[in-house]
Amino acid sequence: MGSATAMLAVALSSMHSAHRVHATDHPTACGVGAALTGADAGRAVALLVDSHGPRLHALAVRMCRNRADAEDMVQDVFLQALRKWHTFRGEAQPGTWLYAIAARACRSRSRRKGGTDARQVPVSQLMPWSETTVMELAAAPAGHEDESERKEAVARVQSEIARLPEHLRMPVVLKEVLGMSVEDVAAALGLAENTVKTRLHRARLALRKAMTAKAARVAAPPPIYEKQVCLDLLKAKMEAMDRGGTAAGERVPQAEVCARCRAVFRELDFVQDACAQMGHGQMPAALREKILRALRAREQSERASQGRPARGRRPVPGRARR
Repeated sequence: MGSATAMLAVALSSMHSAHRVHATDHPTACGVGAALTGADAGRAVALLVDSHGPRLHALAVRMCRNRADAEDMVQDVFLQALRKWHTFRGEAQPGTWLYAIAARACRSRSRRKGGTDARQVPVSQLMPWSETTVMELAAAPAGHEDESERKEAVARVQSEIARLPEHLRMPVVLKEVLGMSVEDVAAALGLAENTVKTRLHRARLALRKAMTAKAARVAAPPPIYEKQVCLDLLKAKMEAMDRGGTAAGERVPQAEVCARCRAVFRELDFVQDACAQMGHGQMPAALREKILRALRAREQSERASQGRPARGRRPVPGRARR
């Protein structure tokens, strides 16, 4: 046991962080960022509608739980972006700046709806240590999973995201659904990176527990390490997921992982994969046109108001101009 633990410690210490393209640094987003330089507010925000509208729509749908409310929120965010464009200095990526506006809009909406959901689930209730079974899907050899069960697992995760408290749901949607980096999520939410990581770890564990609750299960293999070693392994797994997870080539050294932990880690991979699938799709064309019309109308209204004399300052007939 001692030599195995020592080997594990060496393996974990040798793990390194691979570079990952930030969602808000995507080549398309970078091209848009360059095009925004020197652009007026109307043109700049119209470009953002096309470059970030689909992702913002995906965020709104997950946060609002109602498509009509989601569409209203997306339009409101772009109208706020138009009004606040003068505050964009280019120090952050346009997407990060836009998602920060969206995060504030979500919080305002929650307060109007009756307060922010700040439920706290004790971490001890989310940990897998006391579980005597694992998902049959996760215990199956790689490549031999039942496809129908996998689809059901994905559906359970996607449904459960809507039930997460908002302080967990927002980070997990930005990170796992939209594919943003932890750094960008922290910037968008105005939080420390460690706070974002803590919330992501809780959210993943909560989604895993919900996903496995109704799944077909088999007896869990007995652990071969002490509990602290398993905790270290789980921490390493979460950190790998923070960097992009299996899809980005980030893995915990498999040779040092026991069968039980390997099954739990596969369950977490299913959670991350289910979230990633939610980020695909387009913003409805009708919504795009509605937003662009609203932006044009707002611009025209502002131009008209700038041409009117200030209230109480009507020109006096016959007064000579100086």
